[in-house]
Amino acid sequence: MSSTLNLSLTDELRAFIDANCGDGTMYATPSEFIRDLLRNKKEQQDAVNIRQAILDGYQDAIQGRTTPFSGSLTSFRRAFPSF
Repeated sequence: MSSTLNLSLTDELRAFIDANCGDGTMYATPSEFIRDLLRNKKEQQDAVNIRQAILDGYQDAIQGRTTPFSGSLTSFRRAFPSF
């Protein structure tokens, strides 16, 4: 699925985009460059959220807020392969 977004840019931002697109750069078009920037930003935000969840989990463990696990880790990994 594709969607279009129109942006108004300052001359400085447009020059930055143009300097990073075209011959001799990693990106053939401004769209490729902007999509990559957005993907990188999303990955950074996802990493921040994951780090916070890990820290929250450590705090729960420190405070004794745990639940015993009596299942099989192998079965758990098969049921949730992304973990």
